[in-house]
Amino acid sequence: MEECAGVTDSPKKGPTLSTSTSSFEALDPHDPNLSRLATKMFQKTGDFISSELTGPLEDYKLLENMNRATISKYSDMQQITENLSASTAELNVKLEELMPYLQQIDEIDATVTKIEVAAYKLDAYTQQLEAKFKSLTQKK
Repeated sequence: MEECAGVTDSPKKGPTLSTSTSSFEALDPHDPNLSRLATKMFQKTGDFISSELTGPLEDYKLLENMNRATISKYSDMQQITENLSASTAELNVKLEELMPYLQQIDEIDATVTKIEVAAYKLDAYTQQLEAKFKSLTQKK
């Protein structure tokens, strides 16, 4: 077998880069520093994956809260709309009840206008008569 620079032979498997980094046999002793670093790497990887999954979960919780708030707002708006509809119906009934009185008021207003026109005509006629009377009394 030919030797490469930096490659040593493993006692069980042949050439490797290092017996402490490539020994996968169950009974072979491992480098404690390498085990600690590997454990730390797996913990950090687990933390990263956990945080990657937590982010979308938080987004979904936010969306759920927004949906609940929207449902509440729409429920409030529906209640307000129902109240407005009931009030409008009640006002329409009252308007129907007042309609004959409003018509009477319109008729009275038209009559008052006619009386006012007649009063102005009467006043003008009275002034003419008065002027005629004065002119007749002054001639005598």
